[in-house]
Amino acid sequence: MKKILFFLCLFATFVFANPSPPKDILLIQSYHKGYKWSDAISSVIEQNFSEKENIFLSTVYMDTKRNDTSSYLQTFYAYYKERFKHYKFDVVIVADNAALDFVREHYHELFEAIPVVFLGINNFEPSLILNIDLVSGVVENVDIEKNIDLILANQPRLDKILIINERTTTGEAIKHQIDAILPRYEGKTTIEYIDSMDMEEIEQKTRELSPNSAILWVLLYKDKTGKFFTYKENLQQIRKITNIPIYGLWDFYLDDGIVGGFLTSATAQAQAASKIVKQILAGKNPNQIPIIETSPNRYIFDYKELLEHRLKIAPEIKYYEMINKPFSFYEEYKHYIWLFAALLSAISMVVLFLTQNVRMRRQSELALKNQLEFIRVLLDTIPNPIYYTNVKGEYIGTNQSFATLYDQSKEEILGKTVFDFFPHDWATERRKNDLDLLANKGAETFELTLHFPKKRPRVFVLNKAVYSNIDGSVGGIVCVMDDITERTQHQQFLIQQSKLTEMGEMIAGVAHQWNEPLVELSAIMQDMEFCFNQGEMDQPKMKAFVHDSIVQIQYMSQTLKDFRNFLKPSTKKTLFCAKKALLEVLEIIGRQIFYAHIELKVEYRKDTKSYPVYGYENEFKQVLLNIINNAKNKLLKTRKGERIQIALDQDASSTKLIVSDDGGSIPEKIIGFIFDPYFTTSKNGTGLGLYMAKMIIEDKMGGSIRVHNLGTQGVEFTLSVPNNVA
Repeated sequence: MKKILFFLCLFATFVFANPSPPKDILLIQSYHKGYKWSDAISSVIEQNFSEKENIFLSTVYMDTKRNDTSSYLQTFYAYYKERFKHYKFDVVIVADNAALDFVREHYHELFEAIPVVFLGINNFEPSLILNIDLVSGVVENVDIEKNIDLILANQPRLDKILIINERTTTGEAIKHQIDAILPRYEGKTTIEYIDSMDMEEIEQKTRELSPNSAILWVLLYKDKTGKFFTYKENLQQIRKITNIPIYGLWDFYLDDGIVGGFLTSATAQAQAASKIVKQILAGKNPNQIPIIETSPNRYIFDYKELLEHRLKIAPEIKYYEMINKPFSFYEEYKHYIWLFAALLSAISMVVLFLTQNVRMRRQSELALKNQLEFIRVLLDTIPNPIYYTNVKGEYIGTNQSFATLYDQSKEEILGKTVFDFFPHDWATERRKNDLDLLANKGAETFELTLHFPKKRPRVFVLNKAVYSNIDGSVGGIVCVMDDITERTQHQQFLIQQSKLTEMGEMIAGVAHQWNEPLVELSAIMQDMEFCFNQGEMDQPKMKAFVHDSIVQIQYMSQTLKDFRNFLKPSTKKTLFCAKKALLEVLEIIGRQIFYAHIELKVEYRKDTKSYPVYGYENEFKQVLLNIINNAKNKLLKTRKGERIQIALDQDASSTKLIVSDDGGSIPEKIIGFIFDPYFTTSKNGTGLGLYMAKMIIEDKMGGSIRVHNLGTQGVEFTLSVPNNVA
């Protein structure tokens, strides 16, 4: 680290101790100081380089506007050679043709290997830089055609254009341009060109111009008599004697009487040349910098002159500059005003958007509040208790029925859990079931008996489902509780009523069951009496008589016990054997079937000792008794058949019991109604048997009961019930 700091310090010392070497620039002006064109060029060059550190600018004036004889130029050569004999310039800038001619003529003697940058060069051609080794620059071209087009556009009713020029090198070059384009304007307006008059003749010409005329001022520093004028003296003199618009070709005439025009700008020329000089100082070879042959002219107008002549800039002139325009806050700060307007518009749009957004939000909030109020009223109107919890099991909302069930207000329930209302063990089991439900994101329906303080237990069917948040995460559980206490009690009453309906048949069955043991008991008594009278009664025979009597009495007692168990309702679901239940039912009703001369066939389709069923055993027996009894009664009534078949089968999840007979089919128009309550085809029937069978099998045990005709021969009932604890 210390070494790095040392080298950094050493490098900084070297850099600051060895600044870049100074650069010397020479500006050679063709004209004199005070000449507006030359002053504008010097101003830009000085602004770009004089204030730069390590750049030194020197300027010399050739004064060729006032002195251009060969002897004068020879004197200037001697002056330059003596003055700068000890100087070595990095760049020489030459302004206008006279300076470029001087450098070209003396390049190898005075400017050998020095880069030259020219500007303001009229009638440029490669021969003008023929002997200069390192050179680039900016060409100056006046555009006569664009200025004449501008005059015609600004003054559509124009009668005549007077072009005023001088007979100098520059003037002659411009005259060639004018001669080339004049034929294009034949028939559009009259164009008169003058360049060989003295000032008095020029004044007379301008006085003769009609009000619908214009002057295109080219150059006039000397008239034909050799009289010299400053750049503005002659123009101002003409301006005083005529009130017609005067257009120009150079920007230095602005503010001295010209309306404006497509002007050659000294400032633009100098700026373009400065960019080239900067590239050369940066190390670029000037011969690799393209010469700018398109003069950077621009439209410039004098506001005061336009106003005085009541002229408006033609619409086709899109981009222009204006001088002497009164201060206008808008024009001065137009960009800021437009920026402010744009920002204000943007802010206004944002405010309007936000206002609209706020309004829509308020409408949405109001609609949401109305909807929430509607949902609240709707939930409170529903008699079923409803609640919803979060993933922690905390109640976050209930309806009034749920709050009433717990004898608390809805606000008091919020934030509580099932542990706040029920014993810990029971609540833990319920919470575990809820966590499993949340993990599976499912739904479940189950019966549950709830015990409340100071209230009788109530039986509910709970319908639970997991709900999700907008982001897809699990929100919690919503539960709708259905109080089936009265319904369960009513169903139990109907079941018992249905059992009582079957009692006549069962009592008849019991009578049949008892008939045989009673006959046996009567015979045993007669045998005992006969043996006693014959003196054959001894202790072994007495024991035999007693044993036989006890067997018959026990059979009769078991019959009564089965009858009593059948009438007793089942209180909870258990796992029992369907085969055993069927045999017990057949014990009660089998002899009636036998004495009715009906063939009963039982088939076990699986080689198993047990056909498990999960449900209510006694109610299941009641269903079997009802269906078998119906089959028996139909066979006795129709006398169309003589067989009842019962089959037991099972698969992985259910046990099936199929009961069929050959006593004819059920009419198709009523087969769909036989499970409806109070629907019966028997005069003495109640219409509850099959309705209760369906309710027991499907509602209470979660199975199914189906019926279909076996053609026209008979009917088949299929019972399917769960065979395991789900």
